[in-house]
Amino acid sequence: MSHYIELMPSPASLIESLRSVGYSLEAAVADVVDNSIAARARYVDIRFSWNSGYPWLAIVDDGFGMAEDKLITAMRLGSISPLAVRDKDDLGRFGLGLKTASFSQCRQLTVLSKQSGQLNCCQWDIDLIVRDVSAGWKLRVLTTEESRQHQTLNDLIETYLDSKDSGTIVLWENLDRLKEPQSAQRNEQFFDSLMFDVRKHLELVFHRFLSSDQRNRKLVIRMNNDDLEPFNPFNPKNNATQELPEQTISVQGEKVLVQPFVLPHHNKVPTQEYNKYAGDEGYLHNQGFYVYRNQRLIIKGSWFRLIKKEELNKLIRVRVDIPNTLDHLWKLDVKKSYASPPEAVRQQLQQVINKIEGAGRGVYRQRGVKLASSVTSPVWRRVATGGSISYEINREHPLIAELLGQIDSEHRSHFQQMIKMIEYSFPVDLFYSDFAQNPRDVTTPTWDDKSFEQLVDIFVSSFLAAGNSESNVVEHLLSIDPFASNRNRTISTLLRKGHKQ
Repeated sequence: MSHYIELMPSPASLIESLRSVGYSLEAAVADVVDNSIAARARYVDIRFSWNSGYPWLAIVDDGFGMAEDKLITAMRLGSISPLAVRDKDDLGRFGLGLKTASFSQCRQLTVLSKQSGQLNCCQWDIDLIVRDVSAGWKLRVLTTEESRQHQTLNDLIETYLDSKDSGTIVLWENLDRLKEPQSAQRNEQFFDSLMFDVRKHLELVFHRFLSSDQRNRKLVIRMNNDDLEPFNPFNPKNNATQELPEQTISVQGEKVLVQPFVLPHHNKVPTQEYNKYAGDEGYLHNQGFYVYRNQRLIIKGSWFRLIKKEELNKLIRVRVDIPNTLDHLWKLDVKKSYASPPEAVRQQLQQVINKIEGAGRGVYRQRGVKLASSVTSPVWRRVATGGSISYEINREHPLIAELLGQIDSEHRSHFQQMIKMIEYSFPVDLFYSDFAQNPRDVTTPTWDDKSFEQLVDIFVSSFLAAGNSESNVVEHLLSIDPFASNRNRTISTLLRKGHKQ
């Protein structure tokens, strides 16, 4: 007859495996901040120090804190079932976040919580568990005196909790994942760069909490006493941003809110602002759905394979708000950094995309139409044939036409072959890539004053030699590139040379 035996996992093996769930540092910190928000904190302080090669990081809040029994429960892995009904504002899910996020970055996790003036403290030490495999899951419960004897922890208590009735400190020590096999100086620089990434991540993920209009309860997050600034990826304060009508998708009696935005074209905003909202990955990568669970960003820049990321859609971003009651349908992962919409939602999101694509493509296609229509002799011509688009050098451009007319047939053939070589060598892929990432960075070479004046002289001489009137010099040159593209400089040069406008 079959029977059952109790087969406990090896604490040392399991805890080392949990360290590789896949948290980045910024995602791990954000997961702990979720707990502070759930505890109704108004202030969250993130403190960190390189500490001469022994770095530590702490997340401190002024939330309602925990009594000792609640703290011990919170330190248990899988403390709350993901199937349990949660408060509608709860940002948690599996009862693993505090532990797995912390273990992914450090080997010693200390949590001290104050409630009703009483300090309670517990500590997980991975090295202790690994050294003594027979001891099982040994959680250290510290007395108030032992907590005070810990220098870093005591400094944090004195700074943040002694003057308050409640609050919590999560302290990470032995941060073995934050070092590279380099010199001490380079390791410290690497640590500082990671902290900068954490800051940018939190400013994005919690931007709706950091904004004053979030439920009339603004959250303040500080990193080493420096306030974080909310980063809203939809740039709604710019008048050129298109905010399209909000739509509602009903799923099992719950509402999913969908709000599309089309960000401004690069010629509608200052360069600094345009680059800011492009993000490190650029507009092409950051287009798509931005999914928020209880106002907290969990996914950014994904079309969920409904459409491909394309250049013409790169200014479209869609905010999707889901409640935590639909977690089971969205397949939310432990790190709260991945989710997949259920089929019923996917179908309606596809309809949303179909409606907004035209608006996004229309904004992206804005170009300098006025300049193009006034240039009767551009250097380059756009040629569309058989569904493809190419750019050719305009043989009818006055300078090129004049040169072709002055040289003999043999040299004329050589010159025409050289023009074709330049056309065929146009770096389409490189240009597309550069323009997709940062269109404002793609510019034409600049003319030095001497070369520009020489070119003006050549055109003026040619124009007058053809029997044209002096009074038409300026008007004629301003219809030809590159003078049309350098209008003010051309006029200034002509006036300096005595030609009247």
